[in-house]
Amino acid sequence: MRLYTHPACLQHDPGPGHAERPARLRAVLQALDQDRYAALDRVEAPLATREQLLRVHSAAHVERILAGAPATGQRRLDEDTLMSPGSAEAALRAAGANVAAVDAVMKGDGLRAFCAVRPPGHHATRDQAMGFCLFNNIAVAAAHALAAHGLKRVAIADFDVHHGNGTQAIFEHEPRVLFVSSHQSPLYPGSGHEDERGLGNIVNGPLSPGAGSHEFRELWDGVLLPRLAAFRPQLVLVSAGFDAHRNDPLADIRLGHEDYAWITGRLATLARTHASGRLVSTLEGGYDLAALAACACAHVSALME
Repeated sequence: MRLYTHPACLQHDPGPGHAERPARLRAVLQALDQDRYAALDRVEAPLATREQLLRVHSAAHVERILAGAPATGQRRLDEDTLMSPGSAEAALRAAGANVAAVDAVMKGDGLRAFCAVRPPGHHATRDQAMGFCLFNNIAVAAAHALAAHGLKRVAIADFDVHHGNGTQAIFEHEPRVLFVSSHQSPLYPGSGHEDERGLGNIVNGPLSPGAGSHEFRELWDGVLLPRLAAFRPQLVLVSAGFDAHRNDPLADIRLGHEDYAWITGRLATLARTHASGRLVSTLEGGYDLAALAACACAHVSALME
């Protein structure tokens, strides 16, 4: 199994007090720097190319991000989303990690990969950065799988506590991509209702505030995993947000690290059954550092099994 990351992803700094801080990635990487993860093949994330980004983003948006990093301090794109001098390269490395991971699993260089990168991506739309996200990393990966590898069925499973509105918007008219999501509702960004179905390729599973392990597992076992299985994906992509943990400060879902091990195992089994084992996961949210580290370890451990 491969682990994609890059030091540049630590150089994206939204500023003091911001939830999406460099310490998040540092906590994940330190937690994975243990003997039991010694077998991980650690790979430096390349830069995404403009061609790869333009499959899901407008040219104006790509240029706005690449040219938008300030010389010093922070530049605010919206209330929650800021850029610092290192943000453009970090965003390129985050998207590039996902592309490289798709290439690797499609070529048989390991069947699974985890991209430990930031900024996250699933809120970024075709032409808008939002919700801490600059480029939509998982969408770039899916579009690359379609264009470069000729796949006909790519599935995106998103268990971040916030709905991946950007991913949904990018693919809601693309029948080759199935997007399934569990998320708290109501909560930012206010999308992800069950009646948002795209061409039938969008499956949203809202969870009420206070929901816990039982509701989460029932939703995935009863609704989301069966839809994934019926789609028979040739590649499984995962937006791995760990902010549905009970200790996370930005939401009110009550999961533990064992729930992330469980859903990861289920998705890995699905990938073995339908996608020759091919699975690429990328880090999205998770804002309590101890919980984030524990959940990332549970996720990677399950992928390594």
